Amino acid sequence: MMEFQSADGGRGVRVTFDDTGGNSTEPRHPGRKVAGALGVAALALMLGGCGTLLSGGDKAVPTFDLSAPADFSAPRRGTGLLVVGPPSALAVLDTERIVVEPQPGQITYLDQAQWSDRLPALFQARLIESFENGNRARSVGRAGEGLSADYMLLSDLRAFGIRTYEGGPVAVVEVSVKIVGASSGRIVAAQVFTARAPATSTSGPDATAALDRASDEVFVQLVRWASSRF
Repeated sequence: MMEFQSADGGRGVRVTFDDTGGNSTEPRHPGRKVAGALGVAALALMLGGCGTLLSGGDKAVPTFDLSAPADFSAPRRGTGLLVVGPPSALAVLDTERIVVEPQPGQITYLDQAQWSDRLPALFQARLIESFENGNRARSVGRAGEGLSADYMLLSDLRAFGIRTYEGGPVAVVEVSVKIVGASSGRIVAAQVFTARAPATSTSGPDATAALDRASDEVFVQLVRWASSRF
């Protein structure tokens, strides 16, 4: 390997002779060239990732929502204020994924479908909306909003999914509900609500449509029951 200095005092180049008698020239600072190449590669990867996110890519999952029933009315027993908290749920239900039970005690999820939010938050939002649609908008609020409540509605999601082992796919929704006095902490009333709705198939649209019908039935029953007690 030999090094020459140019006549005008400029920076020289390093000449390397290989075993075959050829030669190659390289700059005095090869690290800069490598770093530049790595930077270009990283930028290309970042831009490619952004394109995938913007287009949805292959990871885009169809998302579904629950509705709140509207064409019904609820009785008015008094002038109390009820606050609704998010339901408690086991980890298998505390997710955006949609539960399928192929056998008793066995849990799987739909591959190409998900809820628009975690199920407890979605259930709470649609339950409050159901109270409002049943003409109880001025007497029901969301827990944590600083309201001076007379009662609290506590609930536990026991089942919310598709069962395929009972003669065909069927949506099952079951929730346990308690009304508790805000000042006394005593349980005023308690009830378990269950509804079922047949599903045409276990595809995302069919399964979520059946679960929406079953949850609507539970919402109506629950709102009418609770409204007669506060």
